[in-house]
Amino acid sequence: MQFAPAEIFGVDGIIILVVVVLVLFGSTQIPKLARSLGSAQKEFKKGIEEGSAEDGKGKNAMVEAAPPAAVTPPAPAAPPVAQAPPPAEGIPGPSS
Repeated sequence: MQFAPAEIFGVDGIIILVVVVLVLFGSTQIPKLARSLGSAQKEFKKGIEEGSAEDGKGKNAMVEAAPPAAVTPPAPAAPPVAQAPPPAEGIPGPSS
């Protein structure tokens, strides 16, 4: 389901938005912005198409070329050994 901008913002909101954009960017900058936005969109679509074409070719080549690697289980770790520090001189130890 697609929404038109008029349904979301209303006609008054769209007019205000257009006026604000004209004031901020000026009439000379808007065509430059539109051109750069269009070229960026074209490059993005081209990249998506190239990526999907490479994925189709690359997946089959990767599966045939690389056999699965053998997984070795990790060695069991030694349990930690806690050592008591030596008693300090001149300080009485715990009384029993």
